[in-house]
Amino acid sequence: MKLAVLGATGWIGGTIMQQAISRGHEVVAVVRDASKVTQDVAVRTLDLTTMTSDAIASAFADVDVVIASIGGRAAQNHQVVAQTAKQLLQHLPKAGTPRLLWVGGAGSLEVAPGVTLVSAPEFPEDYKAEAIAQSEALAVFRDTDSAIEWTYVSPAAIIFPGESEGQYRLGGNEFFTDALGQSRVSVVDYAKAMLDEAENAQHINQRISVAY
Repeated sequence: MKLAVLGATGWIGGTIMQQAISRGHEVVAVVRDASKVTQDVAVRTLDLTTMTSDAIASAFADVDVVIASIGGRAAQNHQVVAQTAKQLLQHLPKAGTPRLLWVGGAGSLEVAPGVTLVSAPEFPEDYKAEAIAQSEALAVFRDTDSAIEWTYVSPAAIIFPGESEGQYRLGGNEFFTDALGQSRVSVVDYAKAMLDEAENAQHINQRISVAY
């Protein structure tokens, strides 16, 4: 399978790219700064703030699946998250790319019917803008009429550096925890879940969640 990883020089995107390489997939790193890609993969550049239909078609031409890992924290530009989702859904068909997997957030998971995690009083203020941006991206996916087959993949509330800790669990829109009441997953197990979905296409046009 030929995979394009948008945001391949980021923490999560880079881990996903490494997992894809280890599984023998052909990988295209799609980044703003090609000099930051140190792995032996194909590299294409794309500036999310100025991208056009033609730029998207060029960056993602001839790939089977796009995995997008986009955040606005570093540049304090959270609007770019939902904007990128909208642009990809609109213009990826021109590239001939059938599927889009999205590195989502946990804030939009429901802790009770109609009540999201990000709306809880104890949700950390430092992460609220990022969580809201990812919630807006989820709304873009749910409202789209694009021909692209998408999957929005929410991690646990805590996604941490580290290797695999064993079998992850998949959920849907509901926030869930382990036997100790914790919502956590390592970045490697999250990446494995993302690659499993890329390979098996079990949750088309759905949001799923990953935690222990």
